[in-house]
Amino acid sequence: MSTPRQSAPADRRTLIADTAIGLVAATGLRGLTHRAVDGAAGLPAGSTSYYFRTRTALIGACYQRLADLDLEDLDLGGEGPSVLPVQDRAAAAAALAGLLHRWLTVGRERQLARFELSLEAARNPALEADFLRAGQGPRARAAGILAALGADRPEEAAELLVAWTDGLLYDRLAGALARSRLAPDPAELTSVARRMIDAALAHPGQGLGSGHDR
Repeated sequence: MSTPRQSAPADRRTLIADTAIGLVAATGLRGLTHRAVDGAAGLPAGSTSYYFRTRTALIGACYQRLADLDLEDLDLGGEGPSVLPVQDRAAAAAALAGLLHRWLTVGRERQLARFELSLEAARNPALEADFLRAGQGPRARAAGILAALGADRPEEAAELLVAWTDGLLYDRLAGALARSRLAPDPAELTSVARRMIDAALAHPGQGLGSGHDR
């Protein structure tokens, strides 16, 4: 594993988090130890424990790093047009499809690690705060995008869109049919993304809305 020059503590923390995420993607949580991160990152023994004293702290750092990378992808639009600024639903769907394609191909390992790490928060109450904080950034960005598209309740719409996006990613990467599916098709993903955005923007009283209106 190549390791770029790391000088400042912030760079070292990022290197450690990136390496930890890569280890989880490759070996699962059973392979995530301070010693394993030191070795994979090419760092002196004890480096990971110096910055993240406990395994819980290390996993929390992974949550934040994954969220930061997702936000970077949102700003860059994956390999397609940027998600922001939003012109219309068609542009937003094209941008979301670009993100999905990226996360299903070159970003596949990162997404698998994210799912595996997310499960740990359900088992370890000490991780709940870090997990919640990391998840707020991408959801807030999604709410901003949907607000620009005219959502009446952008926060609720964002919850739906994020849930559907996660569900699609999980199904395509780890679901029962994941290994038998064809490679992701940009045209299909654009169609799916447009349907998800249209549904998220639907009036809450029209079937896919919030329980507050029931």
